[in-house]
Amino acid sequence: MSTEPVEIGYPKGGDRIVASNYANPHNWLAVEQSPEKPVDVFFIYPTSWRAKPGEYPIADIDNSEMRHWAKYYLDTRASAFKTAGNIYAPFYRQLDAAFALSQHSTTTASAYFAGVPYVDIKAAFAHYMKHFNRGRPFILASHSQGSAMSLLLLVDYMKEHPEIYRRMVAAYLIGIPVTRDIYSAYSWLKPARAPDDTGVIVSYNTQSPIVDAPGNPLANENSVLINPVSWQTNDDEAPASRSKGSVAVNEETGELTDLGSIASARIDPARGVIVTLVARERFSSDRGSRAYFPLGVLHENDIPLFYYDLRANAELRAKAFQRSED
Repeated sequence: MSTEPVEIGYPKGGDRIVASNYANPHNWLAVEQSPEKPVDVFFIYPTSWRAKPGEYPIADIDNSEMRHWAKYYLDTRASAFKTAGNIYAPFYRQLDAAFALSQHSTTTASAYFAGVPYVDIKAAFAHYMKHFNRGRPFILASHSQGSAMSLLLLVDYMKEHPEIYRRMVAAYLIGIPVTRDIYSAYSWLKPARAPDDTGVIVSYNTQSPIVDAPGNPLANENSVLINPVSWQTNDDEAPASRSKGSVAVNEETGELTDLGSIASARIDPARGVIVTLVARERFSSDRGSRAYFPLGVLHENDIPLFYYDLRANAELRAKAFQRSED
């Protein structure tokens, strides 16, 4: 995803994109409507499939691989936010992120993201607002490609619907850089500066102190970060003992195992990332992703490493928002 201001539109020379049908329950991964939870969480899952050689780089809405791994990310990532609110998550036609990262410039990749995937997400969010939300406060939560979609909602949909934006508790845009350029171009967006401010964006990318060549593609010195352990914006290290806990994820079963407080966190302003002192061999992205996420890039574990910190923070911001509305 480009960190430059984004122009929303259809790909040049292409036909008009028709959104998937979100009146069809089959196109929803999760619709939770517990009256006991006064806040909603609209979750957008990360890249959940890879195109085969020669295959069109955008998944069909019924792609079985995408649906399988979307459910996995619902169970292992969205679940960090489940105590803060009802989870709503649409299926959407994804771009193969490897195609975007390895074959195209960030500008071209952004045009792809703003095409088919975002048209689906925008339609899904509009359907959610009309048929499910009923005026409730909500949290946006996402990772990686999902966060690219959340950012597009914030700069496009929320510009058109400021009355909806005012009900946003916070947006957790994890796994992409959200830069000073973005905040400058879209003045209504505000970065999180404290543990309990609301209507703000929480964003970070995680890595080890050492990353193999060619480096972390998500590192950006202009990123605006908040520390997911201390919830401060300075570069002081929050030791692992302050963390509320990490989880390990079983990729085959989707089961989570509590690891305790193992992850420190420090903002590295020169690289625009969160640096954490965990075993990089254990928490780096899988070997199949090493061509674009080298050893030391902890992208796959951005949420699991700070799982209980994110849970507690989402609860805190939700309560702060509700108090402000009383």
